[in-house]
Amino acid sequence: MLLAALALLIVALPVMAQQFSSLEERMSAADFKAAGLDKLTPEQLQFLDNWLRGHEQTKMVSASGQPVFYPDNQPRDKFNTHLVGHFSGWSGQSTFTLDNGQVWKQAESGAYSCPDVDNPEVTIKPMILGSWLMYVQGCNQSVRVERVK
Repeated sequence: MLLAALALLIVALPVMAQQFSSLEERMSAADFKAAGLDKLTPEQLQFLDNWLRGHEQTKMVSASGQPVFYPDNQPRDKFNTHLVGHFSGWSGQSTFTLDNGQVWKQAESGAYSCPDVDNPEVTIKPMILGSWLMYVQGCNQSVRVERVK
């Protein structure tokens, strides 16, 4: 639960400042306590802050607080990776975890069956108007996806 709360915190916070802010500085006292961070020793809290400092990737957020993974002025390139776990198609609201740590979700309705496979190779490529298309090896159908993490 603590890791889930921290993951949400990392994604939801605007991290536009040049200097690093500790979790205590970023969170209200109530949120800090609700996440259980008040139970950490000072050394554990420092370790966590140092880890966050080295792993922050989302540098921009939209006006609604959502992370911006690919700003308009940055190149978007096709890439290949693997899905983590079992794949048998799309349900209309499928979410996919990739072996590079990214999480993508299906951005269009429609359910499509594909041959059952574990950890298939996928290709994600940019499309027009900022959208992305996911191809899964061995499946004849592709779907539009959007990155959520």
